[in-house]
Amino acid sequence: MMLTITVIALASVTMLVLATIMGAVLGWANRAFHVEVDPRVVAIDDALPAANCGGCGFVGCTDYAEAVVHEGAGVDLCAPGGSGVTEAIAEIMGVEVEQSWPYRAVVHCAATWEKRLLRHPYQGEPTCAAANLIADVQGCTYGCLGLADCEQVCDYDAIHVVEGLARVDYEECTGCGACIDACPRHIISRIPFKAELVLVVACSNKDFGAEVKQVCRVGCIGCKACSRFSDLIQIEENLPTLDYDQYDPVANDFTQSLQKCPMESLVWVGKPTAADLAAVAEEELPDRIEAEFETTVDQAEWRG
Repeated sequence: MMLTITVIALASVTMLVLATIMGAVLGWANRAFHVEVDPRVVAIDDALPAANCGGCGFVGCTDYAEAVVHEGAGVDLCAPGGSGVTEAIAEIMGVEVEQSWPYRAVVHCAATWEKRLLRHPYQGEPTCAAANLIADVQGCTYGCLGLADCEQVCDYDAIHVVEGLARVDYEECTGCGACIDACPRHIISRIPFKAELVLVVACSNKDFGAEVKQVCRVGCIGCKACSRFSDLIQIEENLPTLDYDQYDPVANDFTQSLQKCPMESLVWVGKPTAADLAAVAEEELPDRIEAEFETTVDQAEWRG
């Protein structure tokens, strides 16, 4: 009995000594290897929405916070956070916020299933990434494949495939860019929304008009009619492009360009304002306008 008590006591003392030694070692390591964190990094990290979406170009919110403080990254790169987060970060950094606009996703295609020609049955893996590797899935090699890769990666439930076409819900879209990375055909991009409604080119087909007509009912045929009535619209590789740096929703009038477009390639996207809705409250809207409120342009090329 005494031997058992002695063994237990010895074990307890040994554990206490080891715990004391390890505590001392950990305390020393904490002081020796401590890395001072700039309080601004902590404050910015707290201000960010913790979405960790990568839309800012950094691995996550903490990485972005460190980049703002230590690398001079812009204070306005958090799309999910919007203007409120931008202002908070600017206040923490002691800088003024320059005029900026929220970026939102847009889709360079307006063709639903019924408007696509030369479609063929596809029985492979039901993803856009897989279908994009197969020739002749559909006649247009530029258009939306409609298998919802973009919808699957959106954490904000802001993009859905309807009738085979990706459509952006601008009530929910934060402009995080996840859908852009997911699209194998690169027909989704972000543009600055300087107004609730913004004009875009809802087509990506660079072929000549006769070839476009063979594969799509609404694709741009490169007729250049739209560019004759607006200096902001230029034709590049048979497609209209819009200069969003110069885009002014008040000063620029695209009425004639829209009227002269023989297809449905130029559309308005975004959220119609109360004034827009009131103006057409008693009108029977044509198909073109219905599509404009629902459909949605290439970040690298700034195609409208």
